Amino acid sequence: MDIRSAPMEGLTDAVYRRVHHRLFGGVSKYYIPFVSPTVHHCFPPREQRDIAPENNAGVPVVPQILTRYPEHFLWAAQEMRDRGYDEVNLNIGCPSGTVTAKGKGAGMLRVPEALRAFLDEIFAHSPLPVSVKTRIGFAQPEEWGALLEILRQYPMKELIVHPRVRVQFYKGSVYPEAFRMAAETGLPLVYNGDLLELPAGLALQAEYSGMPMMLGRGLLANPALPRQLGGGPGLNVEELARFHDALEQEYSRIFPAAQVHCRMRGMMKYVAGCFERPEKMIKLIAKTNPGNYHAALEKLLQAPLRETPGYYVP
Repeated sequence: MDIRSAPMEGLTDAVYRRVHHRLFGGVSKYYIPFVSPTVHHCFPPREQRDIAPENNAGVPVVPQILTRYPEHFLWAAQEMRDRGYDEVNLNIGCPSGTVTAKGKGAGMLRVPEALRAFLDEIFAHSPLPVSVKTRIGFAQPEEWGALLEILRQYPMKELIVHPRVRVQFYKGSVYPEAFRMAAETGLPLVYNGDLLELPAGLALQAEYSGMPMMLGRGLLANPALPRQLGGGPGLNVEELARFHDALEQEYSRIFPAAQVHCRMRGMMKYVAGCFERPEKMIKLIAKTNPGNYHAALEKLLQAPLRETPGYYVP
């Protein structure tokens, strides 16, 4: 089973990747949340920390680059090669308004010919193999046919497809027929999108035997999900508590207490959806402050898990 961990800014950082890989495993590639190179050709401290090889030692990671300028992409790709990485991922799927307003991420899907020119440059000159993470369009799923015709022309390592358009963000239904269209091209595909719990992953495998899948919200909520998809045991509260404590300990070595709480609360809001009465459990964690967080956590961990733990959709 080939399971990938999606890059989620502020959540799947180097600490998370190391701890998850050590305690749960089951992930073949952890994608580092994007770096966004600029004309100054430097990485800010947060990005430097996240891509540092010593912070990812022993963990199978792929750095992701977000930019609309080929020269910035090529500079960043060379930097990644110099750090010892053997692949880079291009993000043309991020739906964030601050990203798309600058013509980056899914904003690149609005102008197919500009996207083609960009891809021409990076695939002609990249020092590393390039995989691409995309959505199926900006506003309408009907855009996908023309975009796919462009994408299939390049020797990409993989094409990771989230079958939504940008304007949906993470709401509404995915378009499975768009992924089927991509599967017919013979491109090396990875599926991403709404794999929120075990049944969804099993259904994908039933339709596409051996298809690599990328987990985002489902993995954050249930860190044992990759193991389950590989036929292993489900999540239990004891290992979840160990996972939490290991993360908190690692963050406490780097950040002040208020920032540690912010990070742990952000993570545990996802995990809280795995428990019975998920809306109540999520609110319990969401309303905490540094002074009452651990009391709320203890209450959460005393609750029973849902029959199928995963990301809770209200």
